[in-house]
Amino acid sequence: MAEALSLKDAISKEELRELLRPSDLKAWGILIVNLAIIAGAFAMAIVWPNPLTVILGILLLGGRQLGLAVILHDCAHHAFFKSRKVNEMIGHWLCGGSTNVSLFAYRAYHLKHHQHAGTKKDPDIVLVHNYPVPRDSLRRKFFRDLTGQTGIRDLIRDLKKFSLPKNLPWLVFHLTLFGILFAVGAPLAYAMWWVAELFLYPAITRLRNIGEHGVASNRASIEPRDNTNTTLANPIERLFVAPNYVNFHCEHHHFAAVPPYNLPRLHRMLRDRGYFEQHNCVTRGYRNVIHRAIRPEPQAIAA
Repeated sequence: MAEALSLKDAISKEELRELLRPSDLKAWGILIVNLAIIAGAFAMAIVWPNPLTVILGILLLGGRQLGLAVILHDCAHHAFFKSRKVNEMIGHWLCGGSTNVSLFAYRAYHLKHHQHAGTKKDPDIVLVHNYPVPRDSLRRKFFRDLTGQTGIRDLIRDLKKFSLPKNLPWLVFHLTLFGILFAVGAPLAYAMWWVAELFLYPAITRLRNIGEHGVASNRASIEPRDNTNTTLANPIERLFVAPNYVNFHCEHHHFAAVPPYNLPRLHRMLRDRGYFEQHNCVTRGYRNVIHRAIRPEPQAIAA
């Protein structure tokens, strides 16, 4: 068997330098699209109020809640906007406010994940260390998410730790959101955000975690092609469960400073040059992610 291609042989310094270059135009474009989808989800349910538009709106909001969390993640890496200050302002006040997560606390935590991926010191290993799991176990996990048990538990935990200085961005975000909806005469639409956050967002986040590291071929290896997975998402998946290029996670673990909008190009370069060959680190679609996350049942012993 031929030796696996090394990273330095797959990407030149000049190519990497180009991939590392942030673009404010692309960053603002992605942020505006996310906010437009949020506005559209509310507007659709307000203008045409019926069960279908409300449900679709909630599904879109759940995907964009993750979308804002992904932008928070990219701002924490200083890998979204050109300016460090803009990354921190948008990441902390807007995206962090929507998710009730401090950019600065998240950065300190998340950088440990990158530093220790593939070891027992990885703080995120607890999220995926048991995968693959039995089918019934996975079903129970998603049932808890979709019935609100996970979301309500997390909300109660956050409220118990509430303090005005720490949670001010979250408070400002929700007062602004409610104020806008109240101003357009649809204050009840505000409930859609909470339904999405409590009943849908936990399931989407779980699926994302499974797709990133839960189906990795060897989480005990420090090689990113072993401990991390990329999911090739279709347009519907990108809209609802894999926003803002979050699915290119193996590439992100190789070069965390590459802006998310450059990750598809990085993936194509590595793929076309054979870098992923001999490694089971790319999964096509989230249906296959679910299949890989389920532990095969032992075959019945023939009599």
